Amino acid sequence: MTRVLILTETDLRKVVQLDSDAVDCVEQAFAALATKAVEMPPIMRLDIPAHRGEVDVKTAYVPDLASFAIKVSPGFFDNPSLGLPSTNGLMMLLSARTGLVEALLLDNGYLTDVRTAAAGAVAARHLSRPDSRIAAIFGAGMQARLQLRALALVRPIEAARIWARDLAKADKLATDLTAELGFPVVAEADAKQACRDADIIVTTTPSDTPILDATWLQPGQHVTAMGSDAEHKNEIDPSLILKATPYVADSLKQTRRLGELHHAIVAGLVSESADFPELGAIIAGKAAGRRSPEAITLCDLTGTGVQDTAIATLAHRRAVSAGAGQAIETTKASGD
Repeated sequence: MTRVLILTETDLRKVVQLDSDAVDCVEQAFAALATKAVEMPPIMRLDIPAHRGEVDVKTAYVPDLASFAIKVSPGFFDNPSLGLPSTNGLMMLLSARTGLVEALLLDNGYLTDVRTAAAGAVAARHLSRPDSRIAAIFGAGMQARLQLRALALVRPIEAARIWARDLAKADKLATDLTAELGFPVVAEADAKQACRDADIIVTTTPSDTPILDATWLQPGQHVTAMGSDAEHKNEIDPSLILKATPYVADSLKQTRRLGELHHAIVAGLVSESADFPELGAIIAGKAAGRRSPEAITLCDLTGTGVQDTAIATLAHRRAVSAGAGQAIETTKASGD
């Protein structure tokens, strides 16, 4: 007889927040990707174009962790017009020794939101200037909100701008974040103006055409692009890959196939075999990050299964410690 722990979004919000522990957890996951024999297969994706939908399945096994996660992550980007969130999903945690299901995390995408925002903080921690004080966020959805929260955990942010195609939505988010974070956040109608003199720029949209022009970038700026997690998505002018010193991938195999790097390759600006550092290698000290205060840096985050295993493992450990969730018993004959 085995027991499976069922954790709802409500349960998970009580034990996992976007805090320094979550950032450190994701940072360690990236480092493991660069230093350990992590097994991380390519992302499986199902497209449902009739409803502007997609479903990603991600997983990774990390040596030394007792469990591994399998995540199902739908994104249906017309949902807000129906009064529904654009993302949701769930994770399964399985024993790395027996393969038995240990927990079902019915998080509605909450853990993905946390680990994605934490990855943005990790990128900023290792690639932006330590004195970065002004942020520009492209997008006005949940990830835009969380990315600014995450930046404030690792850099002395004093002001921020929000740009989105829907200015009213950007203004509402700016008002909310000003009250929450205690520094001025304003909506900016012009994307180029939003970038002017910003220290860190984060793009958080599902755009399929570039919304950030390479000519807008100034010396010393850092860009984190986290919306391009499918072949058709493209937030960044591909020529920015050539200006960045360095361009950094979360997983080079993935960004060659579906990140911002993919579009630079398709445009003939970069060879498919061109080598670039990964974020985990920089964290582990195996590759150089920012080379000077004047450098322009770019981190291409496509979302990795190792992040999902890390955050799910953290959530499960904390839930067990707190006595959260509901355990159910399952039976299966040993000979089946």
